[in-house]
Amino acid sequence: MKLGIVTYEIAKDWDVETIIKKCSEFGYEGVELRTTHAHKVEVNLSKEERKEIRKKFADSPIKLVGLGSVFEYHSPDKEELRKNIEGSKEYIKLASDVGAEGVKVRPNAFPEGVSKEKTIEQIGLSLKEVSSSGADFGIKIRLEVHGTGTWHPPYIKKMVDIANHPNLYVCWNSNMTDLDESGSIDKNFELLKDKIGLVHINELWNEYPWRKLFSLLKGVRYEGFCLAEIPANPQPERLLCYYRALFKAYNE
Repeated sequence: MKLGIVTYEIAKDWDVETIIKKCSEFGYEGVELRTTHAHKVEVNLSKEERKEIRKKFADSPIKLVGLGSVFEYHSPDKEELRKNIEGSKEYIKLASDVGAEGVKVRPNAFPEGVSKEKTIEQIGLSLKEVSSSGADFGIKIRLEVHGTGTWHPPYIKKMVDIANHPNLYVCWNSNMTDLDESGSIDKNFELLKDKIGLVHINELWNEYPWRKLFSLLKGVRYEGFCLAEIPANPQPERLLCYYRALFKAYNE
């Protein structure tokens, strides 16, 4: 497994050059660029600017693992839903142009007044359309285990099953809600293990069963990225050094 970062929020104030420099210096191999941050890798970039971003990563040891979008498909408002689907497609084009491997999307809520089953179906069908578009550009779509209620792994599994697309993957998000009543993540991991294409990890000092997670990932021969999604810090460089050391210790 490889260690990288999500720019949310530890690197939200860094431009692309700084991200590459800091990741290289502190032993991180890849990055997911979260939208709205100082790196400014957004859909308003010109063709030439996109080429420049692509070249910066291509000329560096740092892999552009993906773009972290906030597109979501739960809204009962059809216009809002279509806006998110089409926005996802624009982001897919951006990812292709800048050399990113994938785009992260998410479920975010169960709207009031709509059954969970209907919302899950709508999200699944939307993911199918977006995943198909991603496949056209060679861009993986990663569904983050996210959102109040929607982050329940059995619901994520249903969304993935409804989408039924080989280009759709799960971004395991290391939520405390992954744990069942016995405090284990085994059952929920089992539900999603065949679709895990990216892993977000957070505060390695908390009560989440990190050692067990890494063991399960090794058990399914996961060789992708574990991306640190951690809060901003007055001493980000110092924190990243300690974080990498703890990640290595958990994986020994």
